[in-house]
Amino acid sequence: MATLYPSLEDMKGHQILQAQAAAGVRTPATTVVTEKPKLVSGTDNAGCDQLSLLRGSPPMLYPNLAELENYMGLALSSEEIQKNLLPEGSTALTPAGPPLGQLVAPLSGNNAGLRRAEIKPGVREIHLCKDERGKTGLQLKNVDQGIFVQLVKANSPAALVGLRFGDQILQIDGKNCTGWSSDKAQRVLKKASPEKIVMVVRDRPFQRTITVHKDSTGNIGVVVKKGKIVSLAKDSSAARNGLLTHHYICEVNGQNVIGMKDKQLAEVLAGAGNVVTLTIIPTVIYEHMIKRLSAGLVKSAMDHSIPDL
Repeated sequence: MATLYPSLEDMKGHQILQAQAAAGVRTPATTVVTEKPKLVSGTDNAGCDQLSLLRGSPPMLYPNLAELENYMGLALSSEEIQKNLLPEGSTALTPAGPPLGQLVAPLSGNNAGLRRAEIKPGVREIHLCKDERGKTGLQLKNVDQGIFVQLVKANSPAALVGLRFGDQILQIDGKNCTGWSSDKAQRVLKKASPEKIVMVVRDRPFQRTITVHKDSTGNIGVVVKKGKIVSLAKDSSAARNGLLTHHYICEVNGQNVIGMKDKQLAEVLAGAGNVVTLTIIPTVIYEHMIKRLSAGLVKSAMDHSIPDL
């Protein structure tokens, strides 16, 4: 089974560490230096250039993590990378293999934003109630014969049970939602018991997550206008990891940012740490999802809280 990584940077970092491990070279547990070690070259039997460090320098395979930093513009710590790869107390040179279904993340590590943003496969059952006014704080929308979460109001029962924009509602109180109109879905919610509404939910099928890394200037390489990705910087982490234009950003590290002004979104990105997981949705689907939804309501009422892990 192929190894999976949160980002291209994680894959490159892991490949370099694997190459070092195969050569019997340990990555020094120090901060990556900005100056490359001097090299002398020779020629092996195959006629290829063979690179080796000058006598007295610590053993290190070339290219090393400093080369990765120079290539991708990242500020990396070898110690932190080894910590992300190896179990505590391990002295093995070979990076530890992940349990089945887990990602290898030498640069991203056990990032909280990555875990908050996860779109889980399969379906789950939730139990929802109504507040003292008989409201769930949930607005539903028909898309392609399915019922989806269009709006989750802040501090509402829907927000407390973890419903998010773009979740698909498969059943309400045992009734299949396929083919329902938006109005019928809202009527069923209105008539449901205030004490307990049982829903079967699939996590955000129209959305996907992309993990990117800030460069040494704190940028990920994306230009956003009114929540929509309009351009990507060449050779940036956003471009390397396949972020696309004509998509809206729904979440940053699992936090809903729909309806935020660009300045607010920039502040969320600035405070998001060096590893950022973006949840995006194609423009055509997003615009259909929010059709007839008041822009003022989205800005004032949408739940922008940071979800629990």
